[in-house]
Amino acid sequence: MNIPSEKRRLKILLGLGGCIVAAIVWVLVFAFDATADGSRHDKIGFIILGDINEAGWNASHYNGIKAACDEFGLELLVRDHVKEDSGQCPAAVEDLVAQGANVIFLVSFNYAAEVRPLIDKYSNVAFINTTTLEQAKNMTACFARMYQGRYLAGVLAGMRTKSNVIGYVAAINNSEVCRGINSFALGVQRINPNAKVLVMWTGAWQDEATEAAHARRLIENYGADVLTYHQDEDATAQVAEQLGADFIGYNALLEGYSEHYLTSVICHWDLYYKDILQKYLKGELLALRNNWIGVKQGVITLSKYSDAVTPPMRSVLDSVYNELFYNNNLIFSDEIYDNRGQLRCGKNQVISERELLRNIDWLVKGVEVVE
Repeated sequence: MNIPSEKRRLKILLGLGGCIVAAIVWVLVFAFDATADGSRHDKIGFIILGDINEAGWNASHYNGIKAACDEFGLELLVRDHVKEDSGQCPAAVEDLVAQGANVIFLVSFNYAAEVRPLIDKYSNVAFINTTTLEQAKNMTACFARMYQGRYLAGVLAGMRTKSNVIGYVAAINNSEVCRGINSFALGVQRINPNAKVLVMWTGAWQDEATEAAHARRLIENYGADVLTYHQDEDATAQVAEQLGADFIGYNALLEGYSEHYLTSVICHWDLYYKDILQKYLKGELLALRNNWIGVKQGVITLSKYSDAVTPPMRSVLDSVYNELFYNNNLIFSDEIYDNRGQLRCGKNQVISERELLRNIDWLVKGVEVVE
């Protein structure tokens, strides 16, 4: 087709103008996030319940995100000692936004609900939370499949117990904690169907006095000879050590204990945070509603075993670990009844990811709650 020369020149000029406008827009959008040498400027906000130097949930998360931020050259802004439902979390969010945070990690269960109006208000900030109960376009739920480590721990507890009574000191009755208890109990039952798991609730993530009292009762009053816990610190482990019971730690490598300290359920939080930050830097994160990783990604494992864990036991644990590596659906599948006799998963069925994340408000058969 022949186009008159004037029209051709006009078309070329318009095309060049469009390219220039696009280039200007690109510069304006990305100038805030990059320096002259092309490196990113992102500031990462991090809000957590306890002290970042406190062994357990708090220190393990902080050390993990610090390692990941250092690797990517990102600035980390920390706000710790932020109590849930106290008004402190909204204040921390406002402060971090004012400091220029591009991403804010909400590292406690109730934070997301508490600051939901601010998540909507600051739509240009990416929020990462550890609960799926709140949803927003600029928020992704990220968590590790801790329940896979719980299953392994249950297998070990089932092999170690002699009384067939295993104690579990648990914080909050929510989907995350119940999911862990159920997975642990299913691991126990895989090896030892005669064993039962006794749960005592503390009602708080951190309450060392109550945790210690519950651990003592589980051992002295109910005959538990193996204990584990879902709490932010190791008060349960301390009592078990004093009374000569075996115990399995959670989310921390414990020091100064005897061989009664069998192992810990461990998350490599540096790999976890690296995975999240990589997705953020690539612009992929907010396309995900849930980012859930575990054994297959090398994130979840058990720590070094004590001498009380015999070679045959280690062989069983290695075998189960390999099964988990190749099958995310291994644990919550096939016929599962709750402790009230209700069928929760049918034969040849699998409990969905959404259900596991949001709706585990029941405990499996073989779990008893004691007051």
